[in-house]
Amino acid sequence: MGKPDTVQYPSAMKNMNNTTHATTGGTRDNSSTLFTETAIGRRKRWTENGVRIFFFLMCCLMILPLLLIIGYLLYKALPVLSFEFLFTNPKDNMRAGGLWAPFLGTIYLVVVSLLVSAPIGVFAAVYLNEYARDNWFTRIVNLAVVNLAGVPSIVHALFGVGAFVLFAGLGESVLAASLTLAIMTLPVIIASTKEALNAVPMSFREACWNLGATRWQTIRRIVLPNAISGILTGVILQVSRAAGETAPIMFTGAVFYKTIAEGDVFAYNITDQCMALSLHLFTISTQVPDVTEGIPYGTAIVLVGSVLLVNAAAIALRVYLRTRKKW
Repeated sequence: MGKPDTVQYPSAMKNMNNTTHATTGGTRDNSSTLFTETAIGRRKRWTENGVRIFFFLMCCLMILPLLLIIGYLLYKALPVLSFEFLFTNPKDNMRAGGLWAPFLGTIYLVVVSLLVSAPIGVFAAVYLNEYARDNWFTRIVNLAVVNLAGVPSIVHALFGVGAFVLFAGLGESVLAASLTLAIMTLPVIIASTKEALNAVPMSFREACWNLGATRWQTIRRIVLPNAISGILTGVILQVSRAAGETAPIMFTGAVFYKTIAEGDVFAYNITDQCMALSLHLFTISTQVPDVTEGIPYGTAIVLVGSVLLVNAAAIALRVYLRTRKKW
C-alpha cells in the first residue's frame, strides 16, 4: 500500500510544477503586452512634446530680439570701441571723442540714487511686511506704492523739479536728479523686498519667538539673511532703470555738454550738473549734425554693457547668497 503512494507523489508534484511553469509563462507573456504604449498614450506624448517645443520657441523668440539688437550695435560700433573711446571726453562739439564725462555722470546718478532708494525701500518693506497691521493706513500705503510704480517718468521729472530743484533749493544738480530717480525706483524695491520677505517660512519666525528672540532680532538674524537674494532682484531692476532714464534727469541735473578732467573719478560734485549716457545718446542722435557714424552706436553699447555688467555681478552675488541659505 505504501509503494503506490510513493510512485504517485512525484508524478503529482511533476504535474503541479508543469502547471506552475505554464501559469508563470503565461503571466510573463501577458506582462509584456500589458505595458505596451497605446494610441492614447502616444497621442499624449506627442502633445506633450509639441507643447514643450512651443514654449522653447517662445523663449527663443524672447531672447532673439535682444541678441539681434546687441549684435547690430556691436557691428556698427566696432570702429570706435576702445579704452580711449571710454576714457576721453567728447570733442569737436560732440562730433568726435569719447564718453568719459557722460559715463562718469551716469555712475554718479546710479550710485547716489541707489544709496538713497535701497535703504528706504528695504526698511519700508520690512515695516509693511513684518510690523504693520492690516488696517486702513497700511492699505493706503500699499495702494500708493502700486500707483507710484505706474506713474510715467516725465511726471517724476516734473515732481523732481518742483520738490528738489525749487522747493528744497538744490538746483539742477547730481543730487536733485538722483533723488528724482530714487523716488521713481522705490516701488520696485519695496515690492520685490516684500515678496522676498514673504518667501521666508513663518515657522522660522515662530521658532525664534519661542526661544525668546525679539521681533527685530528675528528679522536681523533670520529673515533678512534668508531674503537677501530676493532683495537684490529689486536692486538690479533699480540700477537698470536708473541708468537708462532720460526724462527725469533732463530737467533736474543733466546737461548736454560739460567738460571735466579725464580719468578723474571725482570730477563731479553732487551739487554740480553732469552729463549722462542716455541724454548724451539722445543729443548726438537727434541734435548734433555730422557725428562720426560709430559714436552713437558705441554710446549705446557702453550703456547696455554697463547695465549688463552690473546685472551680472548682482546675479552672481545673488546665486552665491542662495547657496548659503539654511532651507
